[in-house]
Amino acid sequence: MFGLPTLVSLFALVAAKAAQASPCVAFDANFNLLVFGLDGKDWNAGTQDSWSNGTATDITASGRPSFDASNTTCYLAQFYNAIYVLNGDSSDPSAVYIYDAATKSWSTQSVTTGKFSPSNFAAILDHDTNVFYAISGTDLFYLNMEAETSANSTALSWTDVETDPFPSSYTQPVMALAQNHIHFLDVPDVPAGEAKIFVIHYSYFQPDAQSYPASSGNSFPAAHGKTASFFQSEGVQQEFAFIPDDGSATYVINVENNSTTSYAGPTSKDADSSYAASITALVQLDSTGNLYFFPYTEGDTSANTAASWTKVTAVSKVAPASSVAASGTGSHSGSASATGSATGSAGGASSTGTSGSSSSANTAAKMSRGLLAAGVLGLVAYLF
Repeated sequence: MFGLPTLVSLFALVAAKAAQASPCVAFDANFNLLVFGLDGKDWNAGTQDSWSNGTATDITASGRPSFDASNTTCYLAQFYNAIYVLNGDSSDPSAVYIYDAATKSWSTQSVTTGKFSPSNFAAILDHDTNVFYAISGTDLFYLNMEAETSANSTALSWTDVETDPFPSSYTQPVMALAQNHIHFLDVPDVPAGEAKIFVIHYSYFQPDAQSYPASSGNSFPAAHGKTASFFQSEGVQQEFAFIPDDGSATYVINVENNSTTSYAGPTSKDADSSYAASITALVQLDSTGNLYFFPYTEGDTSANTAASWTKVTAVSKVAPASSVAASGTGSHSGSASATGSATGSAGGASSTGTSGSSSSANTAAKMSRGLLAAGVLGLVAYLF
């Protein structure tokens, strides 16, 4: 008969399998692809030319967050070559974890939240000001990261800007950044192909929606989804990608000429995916840990139409996909629970909060963990 230590080991196995991971994806300022919290480690897949034939490097370092929160989101501060991680550790969800990509080191910035809820928000990191803007509950907040590449000893604070103008039914904000404007998609009573806008430098919600008609294919639908902003070699983002939850297409919205172009949808039709963009690629991290990329050439509709989503094998070689990576959608309602957008996007929008439904991937993960627990309990019952 098995002794007590063996039973403890069995239950520890159940607990380990039941723990949710919440990895996120981002780029550094040199546009190396970084994946944090995948298979319990952090990885650098290098630049785009190595994603299909290289092997990712383990960059796991001390001081990192545990990536065990219900949702974790990552943002590139391009001017400073720093990655900011929100809601990265369940033991300290209000902190901002900072990864200095130049020194490959972590630090933890303490943050005072006030009315801001770390478990219920949608956010972008403004390119020029290095300030987070977020919707939490029904208010717009900001958090000024100044020029931080490592934490300072003084706590930062989320500041309540104003009550947002959206209907109470807007419970899953979809935020995107371009030209220092925040674009809100899927707002109730706003037609497909249009977005509400907050002008960052004037701290002003425009009263009328902006139209982005289709230049090729269909305009983006009035539907929930994820976003990621394409960076530039110089200057602010001018385009962002929008991927609806059904993965039916990839829409690129250009705010310079106010147009939308549609391209192939992602390989993994996973509403719980997160996305990040560089200058020349859009990357998907799905909720099972698979990574795919879509090569993108600004202004070249023909090349983008012919492009397809490709697996990032440089990461799958060292961190095979599993069923325990967790992500979800945002909430505007003020719910205390959190799943992920993990729109973990580099310079785009990310959100945490409640979701009206769960994806099949997360459901399968929960079922498999439940079956594992049931199997262990059955084994214990048999043994005794």
